[in-house]
Amino acid sequence: MSRIELKIEVYPAAILRKRCLPVEEVGENEINLLKNMAETMYRNRGIGLAAPQVGVNKQIIIADIGRGLIELINPQVFSPKGKDKMEEGCLSLPGISVVVKRPKEVIVSGLNRRGKRVEMRLRGLMARVIQHEVDHLRGTLIIDYVNFIKRFSLVRRMKRG
Repeated sequence: MSRIELKIEVYPAAILRKRCLPVEEVGENEINLLKNMAETMYRNRGIGLAAPQVGVNKQIIIADIGRGLIELINPQVFSPKGKDKMEEGCLSLPGISVVVKRPKEVIVSGLNRRGKRVEMRLRGLMARVIQHEVDHLRGTLIIDYVNFIKRFSLVRRMKRG
């Protein structure tokens, strides 16, 4: 199957606020979704993408900070260490960036495209990207890390283009 660029859902799309469902079994649909998500992320110059950002209510994320693509199904983040603040953007919130405080290092586990359990210790930018994408699976956006007044201002600016 050839890769297809998917439509990126933009805030305030309702799917961006939903808690995603776990994947029961990794099959052809999930593998095709992973391929198409990668195509979409690369074409839009992103470094991470979650399934709800392309309209799919499943716990699937991808990330690539230039060291190769990571694909995770039903990801879980645990064992956070350290703290770091950094500005983050999001393909679903064009033109918006927010400083977000996150753990510097985490362990992430999930399934790969073959349905096998994988676990990785991640640091720095990759740890941040994975945490950002896992937030999407819970319906959490970067604008949720700022107070209501700042959020209102950012969303208004985004809508004006």
